[in-house]
Order: sequence, then structure tokens, then C-alpha cells
Amino acid sequence: MTINLQKYPTVAAYAAKTGEPKWFSELRIKALTAAANLELPNFGKIRYQRWPIQLKKELAYQSSDPQLLADLKLQSAKHLIVQLGQTTVKQVGLTRLAEQGVIVCDWLTALKEHPDLIKKYFMQQAIKYDQDLLTAQHVAQLTSGLLVYVPKNTVLTEPITSYFVQDATQSQDFVHHVILVAEENSQVSYLENLTTIGEQSTTASIVVEVIAKAGSHVKFASVDRLGANTTTYLNRRGHLSDDAKIDWSMGMMNDGNIVGDFDSDLVGAGSHAEVKVIAISTGRQIQGIDTRVTNIGKHTIGHILQHGVILSRSTLIFNGIGHIIKGAKGANAQQESRLLMLSKKAKGDANPVLLIDDNDVQAGHAASIGRVNAQQLYYLMSRGLPQKIAERLVIRGFLGPVLEVIPSDSIREQLKDTIERKLVDGQKDE
Repeated sequence: MTINLQKYPTVAAYAAKTGEPKWFSELRIKALTAAANLELPNFGKIRYQRWPIQLKKELAYQSSDPQLLADLKLQSAKHLIVQLGQTTVKQVGLTRLAEQGVIVCDWLTALKEHPDLIKKYFMQQAIKYDQDLLTAQHVAQLTSGLLVYVPKNTVLTEPITSYFVQDATQSQDFVHHVILVAEENSQVSYLENLTTIGEQSTTASIVVEVIAKAGSHVKFASVDRLGANTTTYLNRRGHLSDDAKIDWSMGMMNDGNIVGDFDSDLVGAGSHAEVKVIAISTGRQIQGIDTRVTNIGKHTIGHILQHGVILSRSTLIFNGIGHIIKGAKGANAQQESRLLMLSKKAKGDANPVLLIDDNDVQAGHAASIGRVNAQQLYYLMSRGLPQKIAERLVIRGFLGPVLEVIPSDSIREQLKDTIERKLVDGQKDE
């Protein structure tokens, strides 16, 4: 069915401004039409429906001043791309990757130069554009993103690093999409940094799709530091074929309210997902994190490890769901969610769920919510440490089991620095 873009002047104006291909503009309109009959997704015990999480601002192209990045500390990297809002402002080493057939490019470039890849993978396997209201709105309003494509049998020894900086000096919402495709027997490490400049009240809608083909290995690490006035829907999905593996390592260090939806579908036999999440909530912030691994293929392995710290009047919710589908013989689903509360006014919830639809499988879970160990605190303070510093040392020890297994040295160091900042800021609110 042919769609008349002129009946949708906002979409038509955006396409004219950016040169967006007609087929993607038509997909926007399909998503916009579908959204009228879709509902918000439900995440157990995460009450976010009254947040300003729906995208309401009109689709528009806005440029950003690169000078806004002057005070932002960027880690050096051999392969680097930096985006400010809808604008790519820096690229390092991507030409060398292209010589190996590796594609790393921004969203508009991907639509124009690699349409076959976008049509093949964009919301086709890991997630559907009309899955719910938030995904449909995401497609309708999408304005920035990244394509990473690693060819068959290609092994990258150096990570690809991205910085996605939300420009909240303007009122435009941040709608961003990443597609990472690892072809058969390829290996890639991808390090993602999300941060905010500016203090406008905005909504962020971020979706990441990782397609791991047979025998591939993807290491995905992220440090998420979006601003206090940004309400965020963050959806990261993995789709794994035979013997593929994904290592997810995510540091949820945001300052605003956020729903994190992290899913890995172990479709192929022998596929394996390791999901590691650390989170710190401060002030009056609410973070709801829903992490799911679905064992579909035989002899698949899905492990979830989540540790969180809650300060002040904030709230942190961990949902962990391990689902073994009927037919997934020999599957293994394990999860651990632990919360440490540093304030009597803080709220926390750790909800383990196991859904087992077959025999001959292994599954288990552990969950706990507690306060700082009084004996550890007393021991440190008896050695002359002030209480707040002693508390920070105990917290570092609590988060250590997750930090230690993050496969990236640079991400570990970034997370340690960010954790220290969050803890210092959080203790000021006590």
C-alpha cells in the first residue's frame, strides 16, 4: 500500500530536511498508525505509567553546537564515534575498520548507504516495531542512532567505543536506535556511553538490538549517565543463534527516572547470555529494571547477576525473569538480584521469577534486600574512617562481584569513577 507522505506534514518535512528514504518515512507512519491501538508494556511492580515517558514532541531535526562537549571528558579509543543529539561530531579509526568490511556509521548514513541491512534487521528479530506503545512511538520519532556490522569470521581485537550525548539544552526528546550485527564466527567488543548535557525536562527513548549469528561472541558494555530531568525508556535486546554468546555489562548510573527493559532470546542451540547489571539510585529517583533471558534452543545458558544500591528517598526495583521454553532440553537459567539500602526512607524490591516449561533443565535464583553490614561499618570506623567514607568502602565491596566480571578494563574504571560520584552526591542528600 502506497502512503501519501503529504498527509503527514511533520514526517514529510523531516524527510525533506534530512534526505531520509521514503520507505523509512512510510514505516514511521505505519508505527504512528499502530500506536493509536497499542498499550504501554507491563513490567512487574514497576509503576511508571504516569511518568512523562511517552513521546509527545513533534518529529524534527535539530542541530547541536559541538562546543557543548568542551567540558565533557571523553576516553581515548582506537575506534570511536561521538554523537551530540542528532549530530555526529567525531569519528576515529572507522576507516581502518571499513578496510576489514566492518561498518560503523550514524543512523542517517545507514539508511542511505546500507538500506538492505536496515531492512533486514531493524525490528525484525530482536523486537517488533508494533510490540507495544513505546516501541511504536520510538519508530515514529526516531532521529539518531548507530549501525555496527561485523562480517563473517572477523575478529576485532580493539573495542568500538561510542558516546551518545543527549542535548538537553533544547527541549527536543532524545530518540535513539542502535543495531549491532555480528555475523557467523565473528567477535566484537562494543562500549557504549550515554550522558546528558543541559537541564531541560525531556523524554529519552533508546532501543538497542544485538543480532549474534552462529558462533559469534559479542561483548556489550555500557555506562548510562542520563540527566536528572530526563525520563527514560531504555530497551536492550539480544537475539542469539547457534553457539552465539553475548556478555552484557551495564552500569545504570542515571540521575532521572528510568525503565530498563533488557531481554536476551537464546534461539539457537548452545547459545549463551551473561547479563550483569549494577545500579545506584539517589535523591527521589526511581529506577525500574526488568531483565529477562528466554531459553528457546537446546543446551542454552542464561545467567542474570544484578546488584543495586539505594540512597536517600530513591527507589530501585529489580525484576529478573528466566524463562525456559518447552523443547529447550538441557537449558540452564540462573539469576541473582541483591539490593543494599542506605536509608530508612529508600525503597527497594527484588523480584525473581522462573518460568519452567520443560524437564531436564537447571534453574535457580537468589534475591536479597538488606542494609549496610553494621560489623563491617564498625570495623572500618574503629580504624579512624568517617562514617560516610566507611559506607562507600562497604558499597564498593558489595558491587565488587559484578564489577570484577565485567570484561572491559576501561568500562570498569569508568564505572568506579561514576559510582564514586553517585555515592558522594547521594550522601549529600541524606
